[in-house]
Amino acid sequence: MIGVIGGSGLYDLAILENPETVEVTTGYGPPSSPITVGTVAGRSVAFLARHGIGHRLTPGEVPYRANLAALRELGARHVVAVSAVGSLTPRLRPGTLVVPDQLVDRTKGIRAGSFFGSGVVGHVAMADPFCARMRTTLLSTGVAGVQDGATYCCIEGPQFSTRAESRLYQSWGLDIIGMTAVPEAALAREAQLCYAALALVTDYDCWHESAEPVSAGLVAQTMRDNVRTAREVLTAAVKSADTETRCSCHDALAGAVITDPALIDDAARVRLAL
Repeated sequence: MIGVIGGSGLYDLAILENPETVEVTTGYGPPSSPITVGTVAGRSVAFLARHGIGHRLTPGEVPYRANLAALRELGARHVVAVSAVGSLTPRLRPGTLVVPDQLVDRTKGIRAGSFFGSGVVGHVAMADPFCARMRTTLLSTGVAGVQDGATYCCIEGPQFSTRAESRLYQSWGLDIIGMTAVPEAALAREAQLCYAALALVTDYDCWHESAEPVSAGLVAQTMRDNVRTAREVLTAAVKSADTETRCSCHDALAGAVITDPALIDDAARVRLAL
C-alpha cells in the first residue's frame, strides 16, 4: 500500500477508485482525519488529509505521530506527502512542482518530533531526509514541469515569514519554505517508511520586490490551479512505484536503538511496535 498525505488545498484524492473511509486508532491518538482507502490502477492507496477535514489544524497542531502510525498500521510502507510551499529562489516560480532533497528545521522544538523517548532512545540517520527511490519515482512520471531538488526550510508558523526572515533564509541558500515537513520526514524515517515530498510552489514568500507577498488567499488560489497537476503526478507515481524491492528506509532502525534491550519494558515495546 502507498500512503498519500494531502496538504493545503489537497483535501481528497479524486483519483481513488472504490474509496472507503477507515477510522484508525493509534497509540498516539487519532490521526488528523479519517483515512480514505481505495485503489489507483489496481494498487492500494491510503489518503490522509494532514490538516483535517475542512482544514482545522495549524501546522503545529497536526498529530504527526498518529498520522504516520495510522498509515503504517494500515500497511503503507511508502508515503508521498503533498504540501504548499513558498519559493525563495527565482528558479522555482509559483505554479512549479518540485521534489525536495534536503531539509532545514526552523520550528521551535515544541512539536512531538520522535516516536522515541520515555525510556527508549533511538537515533536514526537523517543525512538524506527523503527516500531517494521515492524521489526518483516522482521525478520519472513524465508530467511536465516537475523540478528536481530543493532545500526545504520548515518554519513553525502559522504566521508567514517577515521580509527579514525571508531574505535571511535566501542568504543561507534555502530554496523553498513551508510548515509541515518537520517532524513528518523524521517520523517517517523512524517508522521505516519510504517518504518523499511533492511540493507545490504557490508564491515567492515575501522577498521578491515585484511579486505580491504571500497570503492565505494567494496560496489557496495557486493550489487550486495546481491540484490537477499534482493528481497527475500522484497517479503516475502510484502506477510506477516499486513497492516490492526492499529499500534502505525499511531498515532505518538497524542499530538505531541504543537503550539496553533488557531495560525496555512491555509497554514500551507495544508503543513502539510499528
